Amino acid sequence: MIAQVAGSALGRFFAYAGGLSMMLADALRFAFTLRIRPTEILRQAFFLGVQSWPIITLTSLFTGLVISLEAAATAVSFGLQSYIGGSVAFATFRELGPMLSGIVFAGRAGAAITAALGSMKVTEQIEALQSMGASPTKVLVTPRLLACVLMLPLLTIFADIVGICAGYIMAWQRVHLSQYEYFHSVQVTVDTSDFLKGLVKAVVFGIIVSMVACYEGFNASGGADGVGKATTQAVVASIILIFAANFLLSFLLFAP
Repeated sequence: MIAQVAGSALGRFFAYAGGLSMMLADALRFAFTLRIRPTEILRQAFFLGVQSWPIITLTSLFTGLVISLEAAATAVSFGLQSYIGGSVAFATFRELGPMLSGIVFAGRAGAAITAALGSMKVTEQIEALQSMGASPTKVLVTPRLLACVLMLPLLTIFADIVGICAGYIMAWQRVHLSQYEYFHSVQVTVDTSDFLKGLVKAVVFGIIVSMVACYEGFNASGGADGVGKATTQAVVASIILIFAANFLLSFLLFAP
């Protein structure tokens, strides 16, 4: 019995991974051959990226405040106030900036993609595209993939800036750390490579969110209930894959 359950779960996993890989390969083929509509990419970039900006800003703001608060409490007890800025920037650039942006993006943009495509699926609009000879991957998936890959790194850059500036506000309020001392600590602690590797993570997270959301939307069934279930599955799967990918990328990019 246990072996049957494990075999069934393993089969579903490989089927899911294979479906995602095939959809990604198909979307990349259209992207690399420039068989895309720039206006649709810009429209999706605004809808998925720009409209996700407020919630990512708030998340980064409070995260930066919390990190600086904890760092200040520890630094004061050991007389290491000058390292507060570096510790905030180190954690933000490498981990919290891209990962939190990816999670918030999955919750907002990923859910929106799945709901839109799932509604098209259950109302047979995707089948109508196929009957007219159009590729659903080209028309629906590729613009969303490129929009996510473009916008999530930009949102991560903004999240990094907001988080570090929020950290300064808390450091100044708690221990009266000067602006020069805080940002000098940032400059000497982190390297440009830390920032760029964080953006590499953001690109990967953008691919994960877009592909999982599109795949779940394309496989939605059962009317409105099915769309809601697919949307929930897309957000949960995206977040789990983001955590797994974050560990793998940290191991590959930052391991000594």
